[in-house]
Amino acid sequence: MDTSLFSDLLPVVVAFVLPLGLLFLVLTLFSKRNTQAEERLARLNRPVSMMDIEPPSSGGLDHKMKDIIDRFSGLAKPLQPKSEFEVSQLRQRLANGGFRSEKAVQVYLGIRFASMLLGFAVLASLIPVYWTGNVMDLFQGGAGIILSVTLALGLFAPEWILSYIISKRKEAIFLALPDVLDLMVVCVESGLGLDAAMRKVCEEMKDHHPVITEEINIANFQLQMGRPKRDVLHDLGVRTGVDDMRSLAAVLIQADRFGSSVAQALRVQSDSLRTRRRQIAEEKAAKTAVKLIFPLVLFIFPGIFIVLAGPAAIQIQEQLLGTPM
Repeated sequence: MDTSLFSDLLPVVVAFVLPLGLLFLVLTLFSKRNTQAEERLARLNRPVSMMDIEPPSSGGLDHKMKDIIDRFSGLAKPLQPKSEFEVSQLRQRLANGGFRSEKAVQVYLGIRFASMLLGFAVLASLIPVYWTGNVMDLFQGGAGIILSVTLALGLFAPEWILSYIISKRKEAIFLALPDVLDLMVVCVESGLGLDAAMRKVCEEMKDHHPVITEEINIANFQLQMGRPKRDVLHDLGVRTGVDDMRSLAAVLIQADRFGSSVAQALRVQSDSLRTRRRQIAEEKAAKTAVKLIFPLVLFIFPGIFIVLAGPAAIQIQEQLLGTPM
């Protein structure tokens, strides 16, 4: 076999073999073979009880998902925060994104660690493709850009995705909050209590605003379980991460403590939120003209200039040089 042909094919082979090997390794770690058969044998070896007689209701998919969660939880150890304060902050960020499971922190850290490993593996597989014999060539041109983007995605992609989910969730809650408060005002003024008004809001707006109704449903469940209303409202504001929701929780707590009108407090809060939402819309509309300058200058004005000034430039050249263009 020709040596030059082998040297040309080697980077391509390595580029395909390394990702496939990494994929096989990940699937091997996450797969748990003969899980149901081992559970049946374990049940037969144990004494007979109701738990052994009745098979578990969860199917094979639940077992696989639980196994994947356990694997990601095991991968989270290298990135585990050192203090309890950092753990609580990370748990609050995950709760702001809608991830409220007990293992949410471990799963997120496991995903970050797996993303780092995947990024380094893809980076190692791309280096032979762009290798020219000089190390500095890897940091120049298109090769440097591709390798840098690959490394950045491997290191920071989970954090960016989580930040995007949190921002979209906060935006959805902020935009839906005035409508929710208007309906709560109507319910409270018609004679319902705050708890009943919150349940009515969840029934009526679960299809239009699912994010905020999900959070209110959690608050309703906590109230039914007997938690104090003050703690429930405070947790609602912290869990959503929206400043307007925190201020609403503070207003409702003060109204409940001092015995003032809840309907009046909700109406004032709704008016202020609606005014703020209108001001944000006006601010975005005012920024539109400035944002349009760059696409106009870069993409539209050159075409218009060529169409308008092109024939005139051709005629001027013909008049000055005396030769048609």
